[in-house]
Formats: sequence, C-alpha cells, structure tokens
Amino acid sequence: MILVCGEALIDLFVGEPDGTALAARALAGGSLFNVAVGLARLGLPVGFLGGVSTDRFGMFLAQAMAREGIGTTLLKRSARPTPLAVVSTDAAGQPAYGFHAHDCAERDLVGADLPPPDPAVAAIALGSYTLAIEPVGSTLLAFAERESSRLVVSLDPNLRPSLVGDPDAWRQRFARFARAAAIIKLSREDLATAYGPDTDPAVWATRRLDEGALLVVITDGAAGATAYHRHHRLHRPAHPVAVVDTVGAGDTFHAALLARLAQRGLLTRAALAALDGAALADLVQYAIAAASITCTRRGADLPRHADVEHALKGVSDVPRA
Repeated sequence: MILVCGEALIDLFVGEPDGTALAARALAGGSLFNVAVGLARLGLPVGFLGGVSTDRFGMFLAQAMAREGIGTTLLKRSARPTPLAVVSTDAAGQPAYGFHAHDCAERDLVGADLPPPDPAVAAIALGSYTLAIEPVGSTLLAFAERESSRLVVSLDPNLRPSLVGDPDAWRQRFARFARAAAIIKLSREDLATAYGPDTDPAVWATRRLDEGALLVVITDGAAGATAYHRHHRLHRPAHPVAVVDTVGAGDTFHAALLARLAQRGLLTRAALAALDGAALADLVQYAIAAASITCTRRGADLPRHADVEHALKGVSDVPRA
C-alpha cells in the first residue's frame, strides 16, 4: 500500500459572472488528494492520512475518497473548516489559485495521529503546503524521518508561496524533508520560485542525490521531464496534446511515478538504487503519458491505467533521445 499524507480541500472553479451571480463549481481537490486518486485509478492500494473537516465540504471529501477506493481509516475528522482553493485558468490552461486556508482542517494533525510502522505500507507520498504549516508540517516531518530508512518516501513540494510564509524558513524545512526522501519530484517552476530563476536543475538534483535521494525528477511542462539517478540521467519530451488546462498534471505525474514503480516491482529503496536505464526510461515515459492525459481534461480528472497504456501506444514508435 501507498500512504498519501497531506491536504484534501475544495477546488472552487470560478467562471464568468452571469448577471448578478458568479458562476462557480466546487470539486474535491488538493495536491495530495489528487495523488491519492491517481494512485487508486492506476490500480494501487492507497490510504490517506490527513485532517478532514466534519463540515459539509469535509463530508463530501471523505465520500469522494471512499468512492475512489482510497482507504480512509487514517483520516482525522476535525472540527476546523475545510480549506478552499479558488481556481481560474488563463487562455493557455494555466491555473491561478487563491487560497482560503487559515486555521483549517488540514493543519489539524499531530504526533498522536501518526500510525505505528506498518509492513503493509511500501511508500509514503508527501508534499504541497502542508510541509510548511503547523502543526501538520512538523508531524509529517517526524513521520518522514522515522520511516526514511525503512520504506520509500516520495516528495513533491508543489510550492504555494502565498501559504508557506518566509521563503528561507521554507527552504530549511524542505531541506529536512528532502534528506528523508528517496524520490523527489518537482517542477521547473517550483525550482525557480524556491531557489531562483538561475538555479541549474542538474546541479540542484545532483546535490539532492549526494544527500541521499535515490531519484530526482524535474518536470518542465511542454518541454517534458528529466530524471536524475546516481547512474543515469535522461530526458523525455512531453506528449503533444491539445491542452484544456494543466490542473492536476503535476499530481498525476507524481502518482504515476509511484504506480509504475509498484507495477514493475521496483517500489523499494534497494530497487530504486539499482534502477537501470531501460527501467528509468519506462518510468518517466509512463508518468509523462499520464500527465498528458490530465492536461486534455477539465480540472484534475486523473487517468486510469488503461488510459495511460493506450496513450503510450501512440508514442511507441517515437525516436528516443
């Protein structure tokens, strides 16, 4: 099983005004919620650890998890309200977010809420702004550090500057999470936001490998993704698709990385350390295919395994760099 830890929230998609009313649609969302959905749809057993409100939105989120086949036994039902992310997209499908997440349910996770070590859990997935807010951030850091030598810790910062506070404090916190991680996945945009636009991705990734990470993957939208491993480095281009929007594409990529490793029997620290070039190429190509499908759909509508395999057939004859 993969245990996904972090936030579940309501994505409020706002459209154009209709007379005196503002058109909006409320959907279940949140970066780690999306990762959990992606894993479940790709056929993996998955559970969710996090604070979810007892309010109407929280009930909706818990029901959505159960409907997707996500284990909910580790949900902490909180009296705090559900966080909201107001989402709008530009003409190119790029989303902009406004967060209403002060003192909300996703923060309400403390050390006593952590489960004991479980041999059934092969990996934990972490990320987004819950890394930096309290008390959940310290709780998840303690969890990651406790489990880092035993199982695969996978990390995607999915940086939200308006929520994480002081950038220096965020970098210090993220550095501790990164040292506990076997897999670090981040976007080129997050890299530039966190460490400056002149940051060299290869230098940054190599430093993380030197600190103990086993695999670093940096995504770059339409330019594709680059994977860094102690013994290999490879780049794969994005699939050419008609983009509707990119909401959830990074979360899809993260879920697909973990799913493909599990499908291939490689979701262990030892197997990650020993990845060969062919396995790494297959892994990145699968994740790119999955993310490309999400980009063709409105909102974070993540694909199933059959969808990804079908998409891969369309690129099977494309020359590899």
